[in-house]
Amino acid sequence: MTDIATRILQSLAAVDAERRRRAAEPALAAGVVAVKRYQQARFERMHADLFESTRYAPAARFFVDELYGPQDFAQRDAQFSRIVPALVRLFPDDIVETVEALAAVHALSERLDSALSGHLGGAAPARASYVRAWQATGEPESRRRQLELVVRVGRSLDRHTRSRMLRASLKAMRGPARAAGLGTLQAFLETGFDAFGAMRGAREFLAMIETRETALVERLFQPDAVAAATGDVAPDDPLAQLP
Repeated sequence: MTDIATRILQSLAAVDAERRRRAAEPALAAGVVAVKRYQQARFERMHADLFESTRYAPAARFFVDELYGPQDFAQRDAQFSRIVPALVRLFPDDIVETVEALAAVHALSERLDSALSGHLGGAAPARASYVRAWQATGEPESRRRQLELVVRVGRSLDRHTRSRMLRASLKAMRGPARAAGLGTLQAFLETGFDAFGAMRGAREFLAMIETRETALVERLFQPDAVAAATGDVAPDDPLAQLP
């Protein structure tokens, strides 16, 4: 097995380990769902203009549903695991690298969500407690890495959607994928391609997300962030975008 296939499978195994850990700790599992719901609401609030845009709304919805949301991706991940060796063998390197980034951000996000839930004591987050939990993780670099990977996945999807042959091939695989038990994975890929293809260029979309999210990441770990989040937050403070 190639190195990149091994890394993809290791990321998916890390996600599965988090799921099994939560299954054994119901309070942790419930806390993680609360964290994911809060972060989904936070993303929708921070990028409300993108969700209201005819051009950007499908891609924004794809981000929040497939990368930030509280949905259970166990079935999709299982399907990914089944095809990783064939994927690496048959698909272009650029597509395989996109899958690697997707698996890596998935694993990192699940670990960080568990950490946040632990620091919240299983309680649903609010603005100040969410900031306090992030600071308690002591992992600003991991949060920056998470954002970097999300943006990388977006840029990769943008490149891939420009290939008419690749998009046609993906749609042609719809029937065979369902027959092979890969329908959930197929739907995920098609949704991503359609969302990014509809934008006809994702540079501005991704730049807005990266700029806003970077500002929030940096603010979360500043020494006065918890105190600021506890009181009245200035409208231009990134913390004001927290629900």
